[in-house]
Amino acid sequence: MADTLTLFTSIGLSEQKAKETLKNEALSSALKDAIIQARRTCGASGVDKAIGTLLYSMASRLKDPKRLAFLSDGIVQCKICTELQLAAALEFVKSHPQDPINQGEFDEACGVGVAITPEQIEEAVESLIKKHKEQLLKERYHFNMGLLMGEARSALKWADGKVVKNEVDLQVLHLLGPKTEADLEKKVKVARVHLFKRKRSTAKQTNYKTEGYVVTPNTMDLLKKHMELTGGQIRSRFPPEPNGILHIGHAKAINFNFGFAKANNGICFLRYDDTNPEKEEEKYFTAIRDMVEWLGYEPFAVTHASDNFQQLYDLAVDLVRRGHAFVCHQKGEELKGHNAPPSPWRDRPAEESLVLFDRMKKGLFAEGEATLRMKMVMEDGKLDPVAYRIKYTPHHRTGDEWCIYPTYDYTHCLCDSIENITHSLCTKEFQARRSSYFWLCNALDVYCPVQWEYGRLNLTYTVVSKRKIIKLVETGVVRDWDDPRLFTLTALRRRGFPPEAINNFCARVGVTVSQTTTEPHLLEACVRDVLNDTAPRAMAVLQPLRVTIANLPEGSKSDVRVPDFPANEAKGSHAVPFSSTIFIEQSDFREVMEKGYKRLTPDQPVGLRHAGYVISFQKVIKVRLPRVSRCVVELEVTCCSSETAEKPKAFIHWVSQPLTCEVRLYERLFLHKHPEDQSVVPNGFLSDINPDSLHVISGALVDTSVKRAKALDRFQFERVGYFSLDPDSTLIFNRTVTLKEDPGKI
Repeated sequence: MADTLTLFTSIGLSEQKAKETLKNEALSSALKDAIIQARRTCGASGVDKAIGTLLYSMASRLKDPKRLAFLSDGIVQCKICTELQLAAALEFVKSHPQDPINQGEFDEACGVGVAITPEQIEEAVESLIKKHKEQLLKERYHFNMGLLMGEARSALKWADGKVVKNEVDLQVLHLLGPKTEADLEKKVKVARVHLFKRKRSTAKQTNYKTEGYVVTPNTMDLLKKHMELTGGQIRSRFPPEPNGILHIGHAKAINFNFGFAKANNGICFLRYDDTNPEKEEEKYFTAIRDMVEWLGYEPFAVTHASDNFQQLYDLAVDLVRRGHAFVCHQKGEELKGHNAPPSPWRDRPAEESLVLFDRMKKGLFAEGEATLRMKMVMEDGKLDPVAYRIKYTPHHRTGDEWCIYPTYDYTHCLCDSIENITHSLCTKEFQARRSSYFWLCNALDVYCPVQWEYGRLNLTYTVVSKRKIIKLVETGVVRDWDDPRLFTLTALRRRGFPPEAINNFCARVGVTVSQTTTEPHLLEACVRDVLNDTAPRAMAVLQPLRVTIANLPEGSKSDVRVPDFPANEAKGSHAVPFSSTIFIEQSDFREVMEKGYKRLTPDQPVGLRHAGYVISFQKVIKVRLPRVSRCVVELEVTCCSSETAEKPKAFIHWVSQPLTCEVRLYERLFLHKHPEDQSVVPNGFLSDINPDSLHVISGALVDTSVKRAKALDRFQFERVGYFSLDPDSTLIFNRTVTLKEDPGKI
């Protein structure tokens, strides 16, 4: 361990950063291999800090370990010299998994050997200034300089960003002259949602102008350092708690955080808020990342609040020294609610609180015997929120190293600051914590991001609370978090919802400051839009009725070509067998003709889809079942070519020599729109379960075109609905949605 720590500090990592790295086994192993490989390549010259920084960044982001030696050599040989080149290199090896790597293609994609001269930078910026000259002269310093920088970086892809920015600033100053009082006036504010939808750049950092933001004497210096580190890049983060599965509301948060960053050429972190070890499990960490990537987003980095436990503790000590926090002995029951009595320990000397806080850290108090509280009033009136509490529970990542853990109110803003987040995007209920967010960063004199709130997304006919879903699982109402009747993301994936449809739904709902409650059928409409273009057709019969075609020889068999997408037959087709015995839906035959019925009756023929035949009724075969009148079990028909027969009123689907499968049909889990509303459901949500929310058909038949399907593959069963293959079995299909919206739905 000591040798590895020395190895890490030898490349320029601070001792604290090296120790944090050692806690992450995967990163630690990759970085160690990268340094050893680099030393083999560079020999006696050693690994300097610039190379070490790139090696660390590469090791923390590389997905394919077999490329580690190749990239390490590229860094040491100064082929990869910047973060921009490293990002391009990582993207290249990700998209080219086959061996060997084409060195020429790699060098071209990563700008290896490309040298941008000062003259080229000057010329390119001069051209851009000329292009926007009229607008620049009109808007002066209110002009969106981020647009200039974006175009300059595109034109000078491998140039040093700082040099480009200096040249832009110099030429703008030369054109416009120094700023006037009019230039310093605030620009009229544009609605936030428009910034996202129109994908306009907001890279120029103006946090200190945000409503409620407290400006301290150090604010501008801190912002300047932040800008130097980030280059004005937008940085957001998605910070879930790893104590449950993500749901449809999280999909909106994922889309907003990652989408906002992407729309502004920024980056987004996935940061686990793992400060409550009692409820965190490995399966939640894994499932959360799976769902983020399933929705199509790749985090710039995966981080944890626990990565910063030592730094957060050091900052807490500093907060006490500054007189902004104190150790309190009020019990948890006394602190609940917004009218808790003032703490009698609020004015205890900082030196005393420091001693007591150290004793908390060393495990010399029982749980609940002491907390560290911040001396502030939150926006909703709550007094002195807790910063640290005692929990004698081993942590998922840090083991028993800590027995005190920071709270959300303390951790969240400081982790945002540590990661140089520019926009802390959160749902409206966190607005009451905005003042504490700004207060804590400023109280500690650290960089303070901006907090934006937006309305959360709710769906009717469901519950998404972790506690309530656990109740549904424990009582056996649903099988687990991924039961397709739930609206967790794992459940929606199991049911066959395409990630593109969920993203489209989030885009349609939009981002507003007001809370949105939406009907499930709007989400289902987005699902149909995607599946109509992506789910190949197959034929399945859920309630089969045997049909013998009398005028075809027994044992005869031919293949029928069925288009995968009838509206665009160029997208391919598949063959299904056709024989003298076929199966149709029971509902596609009636012994007695009814007005408006267009399918098979004794007096009415019907066409067979794709087969080129029309069948006519000849005979019905029935059996007597217990407590049931005689039941139709088989039909005898004759067939003729659809080219010679009179055109039938309808064509029905069928199967021949099929596979037997199980089909699960899902309806809403709850009877009422708002199962949590006790004015509507007085006995609680568990009393509102729809008894018909799941219907299992064990004897369904499906054509053989699906026999090679993999888990979660999606199909449109013609005239029946959209279905997805369940991960548990190759012969179980979950109905994703019906072909059309149920007219009975409100």
